[in-house]
Amino acid sequence: MIIPYKNYKNIIFDLGGVILNIDYSLTVDEFIELGIIDFQKLFSQAKQNRFFDLMDRGTVSSDDFRSEINKHLKSPIENYRIDEAWNAMLLDLPKERLDLLKRLKSTHRFFLLSNTNEIHINAFHQYLENDFGIPDLSAYFEKVYLSYKVGMRKPDAEIFKLVLEENNLQPHETLFIDDSIQHIEGAKKLGIETYWLDVKKESITDIFV
Repeated sequence: MIIPYKNYKNIIFDLGGVILNIDYSLTVDEFIELGIIDFQKLFSQAKQNRFFDLMDRGTVSSDDFRSEINKHLKSPIENYRIDEAWNAMLLDLPKERLDLLKRLKSTHRFFLLSNTNEIHINAFHQYLENDFGIPDLSAYFEKVYLSYKVGMRKPDAEIFKLVLEENNLQPHETLFIDDSIQHIEGAKKLGIETYWLDVKKESITDIFV
């Protein structure tokens, strides 16, 4: 589907699943292999244990996260192994998506809004440095909102209100693109226009022409 993006002044992009390819099942598989057989009950794209929500909000530190993971294991493992399993879901960022953002930025106000945490974002920034020679995505967006930095997360209304109010955005002039339906529903409640990206069928390069 091609979206009528020219009808909007502002576009808010999710990161994982929309810009960066991700696969949650890879992290689930890694933790199961480490010995947490029921990890999928604790964490998935649609729902996660409150502990992971707190991590997204920056309330729980990376070290707290690693300690919590070790509580579910028969014997403690090294931090780097936990980080590798947690980061397994992070895949690649096709260059054409960055080219698209660069092209459209001249006609729209762009914002990034991501539920993420310190371990993931550090790994992602290292990937950007290694593959594209850039430290982060700040050059592609007017402002970047990371949940663990601002202390709130999608789909809660407060984080959408933060983006709208800080940047004087009108909801009906703003398009929010995300691959998680619960986040889409959260944005809709504030009158923000939305597009649910079905990553099994399309990518952002398919919907912007």
